[in-house]
Amino acid sequence: MSTRATGDDWVYVGFWLRVWASIIDSALLLIVLFPVLDWVFGHAGSTSTNDLYSASGQINWAAISPGWPDPLHILLYWVLPAAIVIVFWRARKATPGKMAIHARIVDARTGTAATSRQLLVRYVGYYVSSLPLGLGLIWVGIDARKQGWHDKMAGTVVIRPRAIANATAHFGNAADTNAAQPAPDSSTRGWNNE
Repeated sequence: MSTRATGDDWVYVGFWLRVWASIIDSALLLIVLFPVLDWVFGHAGSTSTNDLYSASGQINWAAISPGWPDPLHILLYWVLPAAIVIVFWRARKATPGKMAIHARIVDARTGTAATSRQLLVRYVGYYVSSLPLGLGLIWVGIDARKQGWHDKMAGTVVIRPRAIANATAHFGNAADTNAAQPAPDSSTRGWNNE
């Protein structure tokens, strides 16, 4: 079931909101993955140097230091996070962080749900976007459609409902809050232009 997003009802999600969504996603991923990694590496017959935490509760950096990865490391550090993100994108059109800001990932041409191929290209595109000092991610703040390089590679955009984006806070007494509020200028460009 693919619902088309019409342009009048949606706005592009700007740089800082997407940063906030990625912080939420990263925190949730760590909350889920660190206990799994600790359980796997702590119970796989490993020595204490492979435990993620020392007896005093400190992170054991030697356990997560770079080295030649074995298949279990590849599975847990690369494949599992990618699978979790892509499953969320496919099932909910967003990760939990994007859901928190009411954003969704859609096809840039049609406004319908992105295909599985687009989502896979988008995920791989994160690495391409990150390599040149994060320029492909910063591009979200520069581009008129708020697309990072990963979005451009995949043909996707990140949008959210205009009603939420234009919500304004009113302060003061009741008479002041009933006064007409000017609409935001949609022609402005900037880091968080929605």
